[in-house]
Amino acid sequence: MGKVYLIGAGPGAADLITVRGARLLGTADVVLHDALVEPAMLEYAPHARKIAVGKRCGQRSTAQQFINKQIVDAARSHDVVVRLKGGDPMLFGRADEEMRALEEAGIDYEVVPGITAALAAAASVKRSLTLRGVSRSVALATKSRAPDTEAIREAVNADSLVFYMGRDSAPDIAQQLIDAGRAGTTPVAIVEACSTPRERTLTLTLDALAMGEAQTWLDASQPSLLMIGEAFAERGSSAESASHAQSRDARAVERDPYAHAA
Repeated sequence: MGKVYLIGAGPGAADLITVRGARLLGTADVVLHDALVEPAMLEYAPHARKIAVGKRCGQRSTAQQFINKQIVDAARSHDVVVRLKGGDPMLFGRADEEMRALEEAGIDYEVVPGITAALAAAASVKRSLTLRGVSRSVALATKSRAPDTEAIREAVNADSLVFYMGRDSAPDIAQQLIDAGRAGTTPVAIVEACSTPRERTLTLTLDALAMGEAQTWLDASQPSLLMIGEAFAERGSSAESASHAQSRDARAVERDPYAHAA
């Protein structure tokens, strides 16, 4: 009986996997990898048998129950099995189902975290998900279908929103956010194929997203993230100016902590 490693492949680029993840790939006998994993990353496992599983952009994909069976079967006949999952295994990766299958089969496993796409996308557009005085909370959501009104009301409470797998329902997501109270002028950044040579970015407003202006730009064959909030405003905007002003105020208090003492 072998051991299974559920490894986060990161957002896309082969050199954004963790050092531990890359090292373990090099010891693998079998690698069951998501369809979105870059081919260059599989070169870290030169001697392993590679099996493509998982989901890709709404296309026909391997059933999760069958993937679970493949992992268990591989562990019963090989010493080191890697389940290579895009991003981080514990975020929208259905890792819980795979872990349950391994536990039920009595197979030892370990989870190796990876960089999730939201963090890499923020780095790509050079905008922080949190921003002093502007964004103190972040919500990560997945919506392959348009969310219902209650879900949107919950999401709108976060300052920065990142929607995974929301390409097809982007106009509906935007309109429901507006209906729930978000300003139509709220900045939106869309990052497609994050960290890969195919990466593209688009900036627009929530109003424009609701009107479907991004739909002709989006590539149906590539993964994309919708990033919504004032933290994604252009440099020099009022939101960024407010953040800088608050930073200056904070520094002033730090220099003279007794300035307002009675």
